[in-house]
Amino acid sequence: MKLLLVEDEIGIMQFLQQGLEEEGYEVQTANNGETGLELALNHKFDLILLDWMLPKMTGLEICKAFREKNTTTPILFLTAKDTVQETVEGLKAGANDYIKKPFSFDELLERIKVQLRDKINTPVLVLGNVKIDLQKHAVTVDGNEVSLTQKEFDLLHYLVKNKGKVCTRTEIIQDVWDIHFEYDTGVIDVFMNAIRKKLNLKVEEDFIKTIRGVGYMAND
Repeated sequence: MKLLLVEDEIGIMQFLQQGLEEEGYEVQTANNGETGLELALNHKFDLILLDWMLPKMTGLEICKAFREKNTTTPILFLTAKDTVQETVEGLKAGANDYIKKPFSFDELLERIKVQLRDKINTPVLVLGNVKIDLQKHAVTVDGNEVSLTQKEFDLLHYLVKNKGKVCTRTEIIQDVWDIHFEYDTGVIDVFMNAIRKKLNLKVEEDFIKTIRGVGYMAND
């Protein structure tokens, strides 16, 4: 599992990096907000550990900017801020969890494991002859890798994760696009057409059904 640690206090950063690497994680670090956001947007991480108070950009600003591009990678705030208002503000910005400094390293490990539980327990999702390797962030059809954009991968992952359940357009636009207001859901059809074309599935192998007027359902 690959983690991004954005922390400007060098002692804390080195301590956490060493401890996490000893636990088997691959850790990349940044000591300011601008570098942290650049790394987050241009590299694939399984989880981001984000300090709130950072030079150049705050953790809150990073979180908001990152969530505009990526709605699935877990973000865990490491911060001395602990008022209810600040906690709510961080969660509204897209954070998945929040741990107050100073904290126990063992507690941090457990919180990380909770966020990575799905990837640890189900590293490969299967839909017919389509496989989604969450750890490698790769999609294959009959063993041949298919190149998907980040949003195409997120949408396919979401549908397969909910295999057998009808996913409404509202649920998809909220959970995959993180849009929580009235919005033209036709964008979903555009991405679905692109996914089906790239997977090159025959009619009888179209494992993602269109539920007219409702949404989509993955089922094999």
